[in-house]
Amino acid sequence: MSNETYTFNAELRTATGTGASRRLRREDKVPAILYGADKEAASLTFEHKEIIKAQESEGFYTHILTLDIAGEKVEAILKDIQRHPFKPKITHLDFQRVDAAHKLHTKVPVHFIGEDVVTKAGNTVVHQLTEIEITCLPKSLPEFVEVDVAGLVAGDSIHISDVKLPAGVSSVDLAKGADHDQSIVTIKANKAAPVEDEAAE
Repeated sequence: MSNETYTFNAELRTATGTGASRRLRREDKVPAILYGADKEAASLTFEHKEIIKAQESEGFYTHILTLDIAGEKVEAILKDIQRHPFKPKITHLDFQRVDAAHKLHTKVPVHFIGEDVVTKAGNTVVHQLTEIEITCLPKSLPEFVEVDVAGLVAGDSIHISDVKLPAGVSSVDLAKGADHDQSIVTIKANKAAPVEDEAAE
């Protein structure tokens, strides 16, 4: 887990609905909702420039974030982010409160290492999954899961069950049964380049 801190200032909002959200976006603000931990949902507002910068970092999606709501610090994770279909704008955010005693249900990114070794050997690395769905207590939340493909050859693959998850972290898919053990990455041989027939006209 990175030591970098993700803290964001938020304002409580009382006006809700499509019209209110549209006005906020015109003011360069992002409407959001905070829910979970058996507490009433809270409608929030963030500065768009702060969020647009934060969303460029992978940690924004994987870290436990601190929301400063009128001086009250609330820990949460990002559950959903909505973007404008063609403008570089964030239109809505969903956050879930973090309770130290209750497990989180979220997704963490997969970082693949050793891909250069595979490609130099004339093979292609095909990513089947780029995220793994997990459950864990907040203190055990990993920033990412690492998968080493350096020793693989054409025809090899790595499944969720082959990945060693950190202590206290469980795969949601594997908990459903062996038939949910999805492939994360597969190695395919590059097709040989066609040989030109010098005798051909």
